[in-house]
Amino acid sequence: MKLKPLAIGLALIVNSAAALAEQTLIHAAGYVDVASGKLVKNVSVLIDDNVITKVGEQGSIKAGTDTRVINLKDKTLLPGFMDMHVHLTSDAEDNFLAAKGNSVPRQTVKAVKNAKKTLMAGFTTVRNLGAAGYSVIGVRDGINAGEVPGPRIWAAGHSVSITGGHCDDNFSAPEKKSKSGGVADGPWAVRAKVRENIKYGANTIKVCATGGVFSKGTKVGIQQLTEEEMRAAVQEAHMRGLIVAAHAHGTSGIKAAIRSGVDSIEHCSFMDEEAIELALKHGTYLSCDIYNTEYTLAFGEANGVPEANILKEKMVSKAQRDSFKRATKAGAKMVFGSDAAIYPHGDNGKQFSRMVTFGMTPIQAIQAATINSASLLQQSNLGQIKAGYLADIVAVDGDPLANISLLENVSFVMKDGIVYKQ
Repeated sequence: MKLKPLAIGLALIVNSAAALAEQTLIHAAGYVDVASGKLVKNVSVLIDDNVITKVGEQGSIKAGTDTRVINLKDKTLLPGFMDMHVHLTSDAEDNFLAAKGNSVPRQTVKAVKNAKKTLMAGFTTVRNLGAAGYSVIGVRDGINAGEVPGPRIWAAGHSVSITGGHCDDNFSAPEKKSKSGGVADGPWAVRAKVRENIKYGANTIKVCATGGVFSKGTKVGIQQLTEEEMRAAVQEAHMRGLIVAAHAHGTSGIKAAIRSGVDSIEHCSFMDEEAIELALKHGTYLSCDIYNTEYTLAFGEANGVPEANILKEKMVSKAQRDSFKRATKAGAKMVFGSDAAIYPHGDNGKQFSRMVTFGMTPIQAIQAATINSASLLQQSNLGQIKAGYLADIVAVDGDPLANISLLENVSFVMKDGIVYKQ
């Protein structure tokens, strides 16, 4: 029997003997079949080790005498959620400028804390798009080793940026000569940074194609990396089997990133019809963080966010939600990306209702955080409750297809066959 890593320090985890059970049978009021978009009632799910082996009507699955039985008779099951844009090393509640002085070890501790909060919110897989010092790569490896609890992580290492770009360190004084670890100018320098990230364990890559909201001295809509530079990053990453995300608010940067072959566009704030058509043509995934603006505008000033950055947020928010609505209507590939850290970690689920408010059906929002995100990550065994898939399962009270806000309060979390919350 294969031993599973225990979730360290979780008061809510089932005892260690249960955590090591080889076979588990879950009974529930129903589950969301994310492929068909339907709620299937009175369901049982059989799990061998960490893999779902059978899904059927209650009473139809026979289990062994040593099988652990979990009765969730009043709850609805869903696949573990997937957030394609988080930053585990920082907290929205911290003073904005003071937090920029946090050391890499301090950021790593925060990432460990926030990984647990994210998992307990029902997000069993995340993509961490940029962190200093390969910190989140270390946290990912610790999670995989069973040393700390957290979601599966695709970690980008350092975000690749031009000198003075959105992902550079522009807040330090010139005489400090400080720059971020992913700064590169020119196609071959960009290739070198991608190679460096991969050398130290990155399993995804992020490039910063345009200016951004929370940087100093960048204009949100202005392209930064050239198309040639982005294409170099994409070629290098794809050659090594990694997918590429492009931070891109501005129209020209979005189009250049799509033409260069990136796998996903992050933020997507100023998308015109040509940009949406390009995304459709190239099959590019779109990740729009349409919840976090509420937190920034409500609490940003109190958290020390400079006025210039809050003004940029005001400029972006309406346009981004409009782009999200038009792209959804056009049938673009949409994934769930929240930009957690701009708002408090663990509140990821609040974005579901905003996705519905701004144009999606409840099942489309759920699909964005399950099968669509699994497809982006090229993972054929994640994102569904189905035989042959990994046992990442969450549960809520009631029918989320009727009330999407239920996904903000997950009462049961299983990742890789291990119960972390019940």
